[in-house]
Amino acid sequence: MTTVIIIDDEAPARDLLRHYLQTYPEIEIAGEADNGFTAIKMMRELNPQLIFLDVQMPKLTGFEMLELIDNPPSIIFSTAFDQYAIRAFELAAVDYLLKPYSKERFDAAMQKALNRIYTGTFAQPELQKISNTVATPSGTLTRIAIKDRQQIHVIPVNDIDYLEADGDYVKLHTAKKAYLKEKTMKYFEENLPPQQFIRIHRSYIVNVNEIAKIELYEKDSYRVHLKNNDILKASCNGYKALKAAVSL
Repeated sequence: MTTVIIIDDEAPARDLLRHYLQTYPEIEIAGEADNGFTAIKMMRELNPQLIFLDVQMPKLTGFEMLELIDNPPSIIFSTAFDQYAIRAFELAAVDYLLKPYSKERFDAAMQKALNRIYTGTFAQPELQKISNTVATPSGTLTRIAIKDRQQIHVIPVNDIDYLEADGDYVKLHTAKKAYLKEKTMKYFEENLPPQQFIRIHRSYIVNVNEIAKIELYEKDSYRVHLKNNDILKASCNGYKALKAAVSL
C-alpha cells in the first residue's frame, strides 16, 4: 500500500484529489493538511511515500515547507499558482498539476509517481533542485523559514540585523536570537533586497538599516558598528559596496 498526504488550503481541491484517488486501490490517504505547519507535523508522524502539495498556503508556502523537510517523499505539485518556471518544476518534481486539471492529466502524474516509488527512486536530489532553482517568485526574499530543533520560525527579513557565514550554514542574527539556515552566503547575497542587505565581507551581509557608524580600522579594512553594539569587519570592497548603496 502506498501512503499519501494531501496538502492544500482549499477544501474543494482536497476533495477533488480524494475523488481522483478513489480509482487507485493501492493508495491509502494517510492524512490531509490545510497549511504547512500541520503538514510538516503530519509528515513526521506518518512518513508518507507521496504528497500532493499546493504552493500558496497560509503560514508556510509549499516551498518554505519543502526547505524544512529532512527526508522528503515523492512530490506532485497541485496548484493554480503559475508564476514560477513551471518547466523547472516538471524537471524536478514528479509532476506539476496546474489547476484545473483533468482526470487524464492526474492519471499521468500518478503513473510517474508510482513508477518512481516502486523502483525505489526518491526525490531528495530533485527537491534540492527545486529549492535552488525557484526558491522565491520574484528573486527577492521577504521572509525566511527556519527549523530550530522541533520548532519552525518564519523570520521577516526586516528583523535580520546581519548574516554571518558559519561553516556549511549561515547564521541569521536578529534582536531575539541567532538562527542557522542551511544555505550559502551567495544565495542570500543574490536573493535578499539588494539596497537593504550589503555583502561587506566574505563572512558578513549587513542590514544597512541597523548600521550605527563605520570607521576605518586599518588600511583597506573597516569596522561596521551596529545599533545592537555588534561590530562587523568590512573589506575595502565591502566598504565600497556600502558607500554605493547608502550615503556615507
